[in-house]
Amino acid sequence: MFTPRKSLTALGIAVIVVTATGPALAAGPLPAVAPRAETVALHDDEAGGDADADDPAIWRNPADPERSLVVATAKQGGLRVYDLDAREVQSIPAPSGPGKDDAPGRFNNVDLVHSARLGDLAVTTDRGNDRLRIYRIGRNRANGPLTDVTNRTAPAVFSTSQDEINEQRTAYGLATWTDPATGRSFALVSQRERTRLAVLELTSRADGSVGYTKVRTLDLPHSFPLPNGTSWSPCGEPGELPQVEGMVVDPANGMLYAGQEDVGIWRLRADLTGTPKLIDTVREYGVPGTYNEATEECEAGADPGFGGTKLTSDVEGLTLVKEEDGDGLLLASSQGDNTFAAYDREISDANEYEGGFRITAATATLDGSEECDGAAALNEPLGRRYPNGLLIVQDGHDVPGDGDRPSTNFKFVDLGEVVDAIDD
Repeated sequence: MFTPRKSLTALGIAVIVVTATGPALAAGPLPAVAPRAETVALHDDEAGGDADADDPAIWRNPADPERSLVVATAKQGGLRVYDLDAREVQSIPAPSGPGKDDAPGRFNNVDLVHSARLGDLAVTTDRGNDRLRIYRIGRNRANGPLTDVTNRTAPAVFSTSQDEINEQRTAYGLATWTDPATGRSFALVSQRERTRLAVLELTSRADGSVGYTKVRTLDLPHSFPLPNGTSWSPCGEPGELPQVEGMVVDPANGMLYAGQEDVGIWRLRADLTGTPKLIDTVREYGVPGTYNEATEECEAGADPGFGGTKLTSDVEGLTLVKEEDGDGLLLASSQGDNTFAAYDREISDANEYEGGFRITAATATLDGSEECDGAAALNEPLGRRYPNGLLIVQDGHDVPGDGDRPSTNFKFVDLGEVVDAIDD
């Protein structure tokens, strides 16, 4: 049960590493799955409206699954809404900053709320303005299925001034959760370039809008003890701490999975109480690094061999494949090697590793997924196109591209084929 408290001292967190072991797996290439469809490419340049595909969510239309939707972020390009044929049905611009010299709106991550109290909502982090933006999902609206219902007095999530907002250590990753015991809905939000997580309660207002109130924050570690008696912190630009982006909450048990990009996957209570546990680490865990000011890159030292074997930094999109009996999978984007890792959803066996897969090209014009940021899975029938469910993944390098022009989009993958590939 989710019981909010007034405060939490987020110091002295013990680092408990639970290595995600599993049955012995034969070495060799991971199985490949091809997408069924893809959205039109977005371009992060002036001509493309500074749009950059990042994170998706899947809304199932209970009355007509064929008319289900995919809601996806495009960063400074705002939100895009697609049908199951990957065709755009709505585009929502990100709001501007309050002043001409202030950071513009930038939608980073998105998740959905299904609530008897609040209805169906799409919630996104506006990294540019350090706020949540909230949209009601309607089935047959002439102006598009999403309508902005964000309360006008919604506060900044982490910042205390516009100057702090402009520094862009702002709302970044996102996961939502509705407590089945109380019916109350929450958003878990991570802070860019920091290890802080915040839990916010979503509340309806008298004017029909939806606002939020901060309940609690928690700081994950940024320094880690190693087996050789030393401590290690991931290399980054001066002043940066290892941030979290990909997050998902298991509604069955209220557990949050959070991907600390250069570290690994944490499991912790969604109310941000208790002791977080690392269920797996990236291969680069423990590798010393030095930031080179001239190249603006980290130069890695010798690998001491303390890292995991399934994930290559960055850990990005996390999503659940839920089954009615409580079984299922946690999927994680291993961005550094263009693969996905699957872990058992049950926590009794420490989320053991179940296998991995790649998403590769279907045709010369329908490529796979590279440098994947965000992912969303829905294990429910979605009509004739996806009777076995759907997996949406971001493609950070869409091909064939347009020369050196940045090109990203979203791939639509049959979820049944993914599960079969993992099981084989």
